[in-house]
Amino acid sequence: MESGVEVGVCLLIVKGDRFLVGRRKGRHGAGQWGFPGGHFEYGESFEGCVLREMREECGDSLKIKNIRFQVLYNEKDYMPKHSIHIGLVAEWAEGEPLNAEPDLCEGWEWSPLNNPPELLFPAGKIQLEAYKNGVIYKDA
Repeated sequence: MESGVEVGVCLLIVKGDRFLVGRRKGRHGAGQWGFPGGHFEYGESFEGCVLREMREECGDSLKIKNIRFQVLYNEKDYMPKHSIHIGLVAEWAEGEPLNAEPDLCEGWEWSPLNNPPELLFPAGKIQLEAYKNGVIYKDA
């Protein structure tokens, strides 16, 4: 069954030797840890999309800087759901995340870069790997 291809944009936020993750609930990947992000909307820029998603998911108190492209991933881990994952990365500037969408996320935590959660969302694994080793493209 063909269902089309969706575009998702996610943001790896790095704070020193930690990164921001939230435990997903109520959708595919429930119980896994993921980054702020979501569906790319018509007419948006990549940066505009992750900033919108970050505000929707983490509230307005979290501030970031130095947003840049990180990775492109052809995600087929949940077929028949097929997504193109665009990963951006930024540094934490100030503030702490709030759980602004408690129906979709159990809460946000700062996880050590060298000891990520075991159940990291597949696209998050690719994105974290890209951050560590500089690979910017991963096909399915």
